[in-house]
Amino acid sequence: MTLAKARAVALVSYGAIFVWSFQTNGLPVARLAVLGWVGGAFLVGNIGQPLAKQRQMVVDLVLYASMWLAYDYSRGVADSFGFPLQVEAPRNIDRAMFLGTDPNIWMQERFLETSVRWYDVLGSLVYFTHFFVPVATSVYLWIRFRDRWLRYIRRFATVLFAGVLTYVVLPTAPPWMASSTKHPYQIMEPLSRPTGRGWNELGLETVSSVLLKGQQWANPTAAIPSLHAAFALFVVVFFWTRMPNSWWRGISLLFPFAMAVTLVYFAEHYVIDIVAGWLFVAGSFWFWGRWESRRSVATVTPIPTDSAVA
Repeated sequence: MTLAKARAVALVSYGAIFVWSFQTNGLPVARLAVLGWVGGAFLVGNIGQPLAKQRQMVVDLVLYASMWLAYDYSRGVADSFGFPLQVEAPRNIDRAMFLGTDPNIWMQERFLETSVRWYDVLGSLVYFTHFFVPVATSVYLWIRFRDRWLRYIRRFATVLFAGVLTYVVLPTAPPWMASSTKHPYQIMEPLSRPTGRGWNELGLETVSSVLLKGQQWANPTAAIPSLHAAFALFVVVFFWTRMPNSWWRGISLLFPFAMAVTLVYFAEHYVIDIVAGWLFVAGSFWFWGRWESRRSVATVTPIPTDSAVA
């Protein structure tokens, strides 16, 4: 068996083990567990590669792990700087955009029922992609196209840490918190947070329980921007120019749109949180696009010699 075939077999085996683990234990959300799976994918994807690429893998994995661990640490202390919590402002902005209507309340009044409906299941699936698609995409790019992986990580890390900075200076109560009777600042009727009940309907209670644990661990006031909305759009924008035609592009936009609707329906975010996340993505791509263009021009432009100047 050639090394290329051995690598392919190892990748398929890795995928099968991941699916088994997902069905048995749910999605890994603890950062060390995620990094363990990513590190395993890097190792498997690098089987048979030359020594130089093995060394590069170590550097890339350290970079990747440092990014996520720094994000976790910074997000963990984001609510300890004493900036005032925003409770009414995001709701007021939403009401202004929708002519006095609360989108979260409007959706739950019309669609949330006692029995689980098909869109509840679809919403749980869409919400879950946030914990899998961006990371899986980065692993795929690293294995196949490291130059594209670098472009991806630059933009990804920028959105990630710009979001953390915003969480520090603008802590915001999401709709489910702002409406909860457990908090003294209840500003509207209680909203449900049915994020995981679609998984229960599918018989995958382990996924629902892991998501619940992740929600309990996360900073609850890290609401604006919505990184769920941001990264759903991020993946689409990154591959936009490589899509074969306008039909693919149009269909791909259904993903961030479905994520936005899901986040509002589940009372996870206000619409303004979603818009802010999309703006962060736009800013990241704009900045790094200009930087890479200038770097490309500087690389191909010959440096004049003394004789040429003369």
